[in-house]
Amino acid sequence: MRTLLITGPGGSGRTTVAAATAHAAARAGVRTLLLGTDRTDTLGAVLGAPVGLEPSEAAPRLTVRRLDADEDFRTDLAALQDRASSALDLLGASRLDPEELTPLPGAGELALLRALRDAALPGTHDLLVVDLPPVPRALDLLALPEELRRYLRRLLPPERQAARALRPVLGRLAGVPLPAEWLYETAARLDLQLAAAETVLADRGTAVRLVAEPGPAGADAVRTATLGLALRGLRTDVLVATRVLPEGAGDSWLAGPVAQQRKALAEWRETHDVRPVAHLGRDPRGADDLAALAVPGADAGPSAAEGPSAVEWPVTDSLADDGVLVWHIPLPGARREELDLIRRGDELVVTAGPFRRTVPLPSALRRCTVDGAALREGELRIRFRPDPRLWPRTG
Repeated sequence: MRTLLITGPGGSGRTTVAAATAHAAARAGVRTLLLGTDRTDTLGAVLGAPVGLEPSEAAPRLTVRRLDADEDFRTDLAALQDRASSALDLLGASRLDPEELTPLPGAGELALLRALRDAALPGTHDLLVVDLPPVPRALDLLALPEELRRYLRRLLPPERQAARALRPVLGRLAGVPLPAEWLYETAARLDLQLAAAETVLADRGTAVRLVAEPGPAGADAVRTATLGLALRGLRTDVLVATRVLPEGAGDSWLAGPVAQQRKALAEWRETHDVRPVAHLGRDPRGADDLAALAVPGADAGPSAAEGPSAVEWPVTDSLADDGVLVWHIPLPGARREELDLIRRGDELVVTAGPFRRTVPLPSALRRCTVDGAALREGELRIRFRPDPRLWPRTG
């Protein structure tokens, strides 16, 4: 199944583009699921009909629904209380009633990851279109599966479960209680769920589609979003430029905005596959307006057969010439003064602008020391020199 994750700066028309994309796919005969993530019904305002928490048919072959983060949060917390009942009783803790619970920050993101995982299962749809939150929240969400899995591995290393039978004995010898069995089981179950969501994001059929209005603010947002996606190893398929004014309007008071848009579009075309969407002169509402937008189809941009959605970070061998290995990390839009690198054991912490990612080093680079780095043409090149103490001797 193909998955389109649509995001952009707030107010750019990303919800409208998501709805129009799903409508176009359904009209072309593709069984489509359109998923809204806003707590308020912004999708319903665009579609011209309310979108509820239960799936409903908005048009032939088009199913729509909104996430219910509240219910997911109540279900998860109730299940956690049941599994930890003995510990709660020992502490004299009072159980929380599901009816008194309100979602904590982050509950919506977890609900969306679960929806992505469930929608990817074989079923009745061929295309999933997700109206993601605005760019900053969307990038945090896309980073969540990898980061949570890394935290779980650090806090509860899977290899420690091998001593499962010895935990009661070790606990008595050490004089302190060791993590209970249910904690490891919960961590393992959560890790599997996060891994499933991570697989969907890295799948060849998954693409992130950016939506922005051409202009200074839109240009800044696109640069930031492209950098954040690249650091996460994701790439966009197309950049949808919304509310593009007609060139003929340049003779009126719109001459300034038209020139501004023309400049932004020219700059975007140097680095993105740009698909302009004309301004209708009104806020789109209903199927006819969505069709009139003529948004790019779900199959726009590189096809799934052309390679994975993840951006490759290759290591090149320059040992014979320079005595180093070079790790190439594409970071389009990065600025030298906003970059920072920290090595921690077998991991590298990369900071680019407002984004940070901790990545494991490829196996060959773990036996090397960092010899320097340079940013050239939107690519960070990190040099690694073999450590004589760890590198196997030859000859």
